Amino acid sequence: MSAHQSPIDELLGSLGTTPTGLSSREATRRQREFGVNHLERAPRAPLALQFAAQFTHVFALVLWLAAALAVTAHVMAPGQQMDRLAWAIVAVILVNGLFAFWQVYHAEEAFQALQRLLPHEVTVWRDGRAARLPAESLVPGDVVQVEAGDSIAADCRLLEAHGLRIDTSTLTGESHPVPRDAAPDDEPVLVRSRNALLAGTSVVSGRGRAVVLATGMHTEFGRVARLTQGVAVVASPLQREISRLSRVITVLALAAGAGVFMLGEALGLSRWGNLVFAVGIIVANVPEGLLPTLTLALAMASRRMARRNVLVRRLTAVEALGGTTVICTDKTGTLTENRMALRVIAAAGGQYEEGAWRRTAEPAVLSVLQGARRCHGLVGDAAGRWCGDPMEVALVEAAVAAGAADAEKIDEVPFDALRLRLVTVHRNGAGLVVHVKGALETVLPLCSLIPEGSQARAITPADRTAAEQTQAALAERGLRVLAMAHREVAALPADAAPDQQLTLDGLVGLEDPPRPEVPTAIARCHAAGIRVVMITGDHPVTALAIGREIGLYVEAPRVLTGHDVAQLTDVQLWAALEAPDVLFARMAPEQKLRVVQTLQRHGAVVAATGDGVNDAPALRAADIGIAMGDTGSDVAREASDMVLLDDNFASIVAAVEEGRAVYDNIRKFLTYILTSNVPEAVPYLAYALLGWPLALTVPQILAVDLGTDLVPALGLGTEPAEPDVMSRPPRAPTSRLITGALLVRAYLFLGVFEAAAAMTAFLIVRPRSGHVAATTACLAAIVVMQVANVLACRHRALAAGAWWQHLNPLLVAGIALELLLMVGIAYTGPGQAIFGTAPIDGLAWLVPVPFALALLVADRAVKRLGREVRQGSWRQWGTGRPEDAGTR
Repeated sequence: MSAHQSPIDELLGSLGTTPTGLSSREATRRQREFGVNHLERAPRAPLALQFAAQFTHVFALVLWLAAALAVTAHVMAPGQQMDRLAWAIVAVILVNGLFAFWQVYHAEEAFQALQRLLPHEVTVWRDGRAARLPAESLVPGDVVQVEAGDSIAADCRLLEAHGLRIDTSTLTGESHPVPRDAAPDDEPVLVRSRNALLAGTSVVSGRGRAVVLATGMHTEFGRVARLTQGVAVVASPLQREISRLSRVITVLALAAGAGVFMLGEALGLSRWGNLVFAVGIIVANVPEGLLPTLTLALAMASRRMARRNVLVRRLTAVEALGGTTVICTDKTGTLTENRMALRVIAAAGGQYEEGAWRRTAEPAVLSVLQGARRCHGLVGDAAGRWCGDPMEVALVEAAVAAGAADAEKIDEVPFDALRLRLVTVHRNGAGLVVHVKGALETVLPLCSLIPEGSQARAITPADRTAAEQTQAALAERGLRVLAMAHREVAALPADAAPDQQLTLDGLVGLEDPPRPEVPTAIARCHAAGIRVVMITGDHPVTALAIGREIGLYVEAPRVLTGHDVAQLTDVQLWAALEAPDVLFARMAPEQKLRVVQTLQRHGAVVAATGDGVNDAPALRAADIGIAMGDTGSDVAREASDMVLLDDNFASIVAAVEEGRAVYDNIRKFLTYILTSNVPEAVPYLAYALLGWPLALTVPQILAVDLGTDLVPALGLGTEPAEPDVMSRPPRAPTSRLITGALLVRAYLFLGVFEAAAAMTAFLIVRPRSGHVAATTACLAAIVVMQVANVLACRHRALAAGAWWQHLNPLLVAGIALELLLMVGIAYTGPGQAIFGTAPIDGLAWLVPVPFALALLVADRAVKRLGREVRQGSWRQWGTGRPEDAGTR
């Protein structure tokens, strides 16, 4: 028999303790046996190794190789300024590595957040007397005293309870405090036993005494901590894509460098000269500015998301959210407002919906409101707010708003788990009035009268049946139903309980109302092809009613409780998830985690929301963990990638829109950055293959990659979302940032225009102004062409708008800065000394202009052609279908 199912005497005997606790000597012995009452940190890599990992990933290794080759070239062939190139590349590696390590270190704070939930001190009975001791000193068999406001430090079984209510939301997801008593309970699960106090929960009201059953990692709280620490952090899609991009760039760069080196050897060129040119080719093909641009673009996107109430803790999650295919959302506080509100009063004369009770003079309704105003166990804080059970707060606030009068309370019988009702006694003129509030099944048997007009009559079986039917109907709406009754007496009976011979005033239905923005957000998710799955610790009837109200469920969903999920195999669980709609209720932490991981195994990109300790494992495992910032626990926030500052589901949808825009923008500036590799590489190929003078130096390549390109690329990274961004289905999880089409567009289309302009400028200027001015003209031509390129890259397709429309301020500033930097490089002493340039005349600036205009015209024509082919208007090609017209 489990500890919570045993009689108290048997339990104390089995634990070797007494109602007044252990002796200090025995407690010391047990601590040696069971250990200290704290959470143990799972083994992890030393910080030094985690730090080193940020400088040894594939892209960093490519940059280290480029830096090493630059140093070698500088040693073997001084005067080429290769040492400056090496230092610049090392600086890029260090900046990115330090930022990435800060992100990793910040993510390790989840454990500390778990530890903070446990109290520092507790009241413990030792040697027959109560004393305040450190919570870490607790051992199984200790007897502890708890009262309102206390946090629970270990898993305990109650020995006595007086009006005790516990907030278990951190572990169970229950949205309201639950009563606790000391009687044995047949409930098989300790977490839901009515006599259990669990570590990490807190006392809302009442007081009690309990014996400790488990401490530290042996508690339910410790089990969740172990589960959370055991979940490996999932690499985001962007991280996986950057790794793939690094491999592609590595192969391309090294292959190009090796090819140029071998070609030079075959042509009999100087070996060290060949090495310099090979390094130039490698540097030209490694976009050194990619990682800084990507990091800054994500950081700026995270700032925009903060303005939409989403705080980003892991930058790569910004892009990952845009690829979300499934959102696993909690109910309380995310879909709802996380506050109880009085929705309906059912009394003699009918039902009165929200607000209508203020306008009626029906005596039964007034009696219900009067009972709601008086019959509660709340206390006021210094700011005049009510503190206690949210349902009681809602009832009192509604009664006060309706003008119900208070009266002096002279006695109270607290609510408990057995009686399921609260009784208060108040002065009523020369006599007394007893108000009762509680579950209908416990209040109705005590009632002998029912209102009829301004009088009361004897209650009949038909009245009782009608009350039960009304309760069932309100419960079907997802409302929490309480019965209200009263009795007027001259004095309290000496030989009977006060809650007898009551008049049944009516029923009240309360609800945690849905957020008004949520139905629209759900509709946007459906339009965007994103599936929304509700996973809650609340009752399935309540969750189903909310789901229907917000438009999440049109047809009846398949409803699974945590108990049902525990009985399913992985194959059966996936089959359940394939249903059009499914609702999970009464879910335990490992079950929510299992749902998330099942979805991921079948290719879904999962965003999961949560606010409690019980949500932390799922938040950590999800592709994007989203915690509540207002009502969420520190544990959930530290296990997450993002935090909703307003706890609002609609903010998630806004963040998805931002994430999709970020993905589009990353592809835009990737195209922009990769395009300049072509005009940077062609001068070296022309030198090796055609014997032309070298049209571009390595420092000049660096001026483009880490100088002139950087701010315009950031401008592309801040482009607003395109109009259709939330009407497209989610991109496939297997989709790539770097695709064949993107490489063809960058290297074989846009890059060809830029290379032609750069070499033309070099060849025209060199006979007129000399070699140094010609290399400057080549560099200027690349910069001018990149201005046209950044405009061409603004939109995915023509339908989103032309390149000249709605230019964002950062893009305009980037273009201006790009041209100013080029002027500084060409016309100032420091610029000429660092980059080996010379002043150029107006002709050099005019040469690339026709090429830039041709690039823009050709790009617009290609986009228009692609759009018309997709829409099916080119019927003569045999590709058009009337039903496709107007689609993208």
